[in-house]
Amino acid sequence: MQTLLSSTAVVLALSMAGCAGHSHYAGMQNREIKALSADDISGLRAGQGMSLALAAELNGYPGPLHVLQLDRQLALSAEQRRQTEDLMARMRRDAIAAGEALLQAERRLDQLFATRTVTPESLSTALAQAAQAREKVRGVHLQAHLEQVRILSEQQVAQYNRLRGYGG
Repeated sequence: MQTLLSSTAVVLALSMAGCAGHSHYAGMQNREIKALSADDISGLRAGQGMSLALAAELNGYPGPLHVLQLDRQLALSAEQRRQTEDLMARMRRDAIAAGEALLQAERRLDQLFATRTVTPESLSTALAQAAQAREKVRGVHLQAHLEQVRILSEQQVAQYNRLRGYGG
């Protein structure tokens, strides 16, 4: 047992020593907006959910995209399909606009540091703007789930949750 612990300690020490001078952030300094990956940026520009509505989704509030994908299994009526398509179009439009505002806010924050003009006051302002923009993006997606649940019957919501693997 002592030998195993000693061997583990040696391996851990060697692996930590090898990482001491190299960050897993290396390469990220070349990003368009340092705090966001290319996938984050493209997702925001496309109005994608990016798991921002998990509080709704995993608590029984279906999302319009997945409802449309499960159209047949949920036996949507023509009116439910029309309402869901309208909801999806509004959500996507609003999410794209909110996503662009978030990208601008994150870009401003990034530029404060890149230009070395950041002050405690400008940092506070930029953080508040970015937080407000992120809240708007998330709110658009959560609101769509809230509206979607009103379009479906209780049985359809239960079926949606089963089909998505959320229980029962």
